[in-house]
Amino acid sequence: MDASEALGAFGTPAGGLAEDEAERRLAAHGPNRLPKGKQRGPLVRFLLQFHNLLIYVLIAAGGLAAAIGHGTDAVVIGLVVVANAAIGFVQEGRAERALDAIRSMIDPQATAMRGGRRLTVAAESVVPGDLVVLEAGDRVPADLRLVKANNLKIDEAALTGESVPVDKGTGPVSADASLGDRAGMAYSGTFVAAGRGEGVAVATGATTE
Repeated sequence: MDASEALGAFGTPAGGLAEDEAERRLAAHGPNRLPKGKQRGPLVRFLLQFHNLLIYVLIAAGGLAAAIGHGTDAVVIGLVVVANAAIGFVQEGRAERALDAIRSMIDPQATAMRGGRRLTVAAESVVPGDLVVLEAGDRVPADLRLVKANNLKIDEAALTGESVPVDKGTGPVSADASLGDRAGMAYSGTFVAAGRGEGVAVATGATTE
């Protein structure tokens, strides 16, 4: 999808969405924020690692091995079960911390074109089809298809691990390209290192990359 197709697909006028249309889309799509899942304590998270079919099969196999006198096999299976649970526990904790970090990186405000006017709006009120203005120092408030880019460089380390800011443009974006190779996109939570640009919001909240 090229830049003009993105504007057309989301029904975005050159001057941005009208205020009443933005309100309608906000009601339809919900606020632009990542949902906060139910917080579980470390013990509960660890015990839940045992709640899957593979673990049940291994526990049954370990019990059977112990029952027929294969103690060594039972111990090995038990160690495998505990190790699997420990790995899952650590990985889940890392994922939750990463999600919290992304939440904290999203600025509470964003700049958008609404009805031909450049406005400062709450980042939570950015909706699909909004025309968002980016400048050096901004956090990208949603996943954007860039329609203007002037020496735009974006730090995507939080998303891709790439330590060097990436040059951005408005060229076509292939759906098969990896996130780091999509030069025509700016992703929620990344940081504008230099330049300026504009992009149409194509995903907000939990639907962002």
